[in-house]
Amino acid sequence: MLSSGVCTSTVQLPGKVAVVTGANTGIGKETAKELAQRGARVYLACRDIQKGELVAREIQTMTGNQQVLVRELDLADIKSIRAFAKDFLAEEKHLHILINNAGVMMCPYSKTADGFEMHMGVNHLGHFLLTHLLLEKLKESAPSRVVNVSSLAHHLGRIHFHNLQGEKFYNAGLAYCHSKLANILFTQELARRLKGSGVTTYSVHPGTVNSELVRHSPFMKWMWWLFSFFIKTPKQGAQTSLYCAITEGLEILNGHHFSDCSVAWVSAQARNETIARRLWDVSCDLLGIPMD
Repeated sequence: MLSSGVCTSTVQLPGKVAVVTGANTGIGKETAKELAQRGARVYLACRDIQKGELVAREIQTMTGNQQVLVRELDLADIKSIRAFAKDFLAEEKHLHILINNAGVMMCPYSKTADGFEMHMGVNHLGHFLLTHLLLEKLKESAPSRVVNVSSLAHHLGRIHFHNLQGEKFYNAGLAYCHSKLANILFTQELARRLKGSGVTTYSVHPGTVNSELVRHSPFMKWMWWLFSFFIKTPKQGAQTSLYCAITEGLEILNGHHFSDCSVAWVSAQARNETIARRLWDVSCDLLGIPMD
């Protein structure tokens, strides 16, 4: 059951441009590899450039596609996000697929360069800003898509507006859940705002995947090892992201959440439009984005 869901689309992507965050490992790497295999020009947006270059060469060799490029992106630093977007917009005329895949999980309490709690800062606010900065390019390139990697863990999440940075109380596991809920709320509000623009957006639960995401938790590493037979490989975990990025006719499901390449149920909190709109406004305020 944990390994079901395969993207069966035969769509080819010559002439298409894609950005995948966190593409130097795990699900992001496998997603980028498949997009490259289909002929897309793929940007690996990663914090670790050296590791990214190794992965890019590996993908180029495996796919025969030399249009696999590495660019530095640290989602824990607004300056880095703005620099990445500025350079990308100067370099590329189009952007057809943006996959907000990078993330952190169960970190000890820490803050980003701009003072945001690490989970909320990287998993939500970093991708929120990146998407905002690339949105006009996505609109110009329509039809285009934004895929936000969330998690089943969002069911345990809550948006505590009075404690968004975890300064009053903090639990590493719940902080991850809160940020994954934010991913879904962002997706739904973005879909509402982009209606009619030709840009559609989807959130996905990749499944329980054997990846570096659990590196901060010895307990989770042990659990992953114990139940390794039931845990997805990164390639299996990438299937739903790919499904939402390339499957034809998915536009009518704009804003929906997917798991195992099918529409999935989300929590009551994740369906709350009032919270989604407030989170949008608060995110804009924190990031210095003008509210409309």
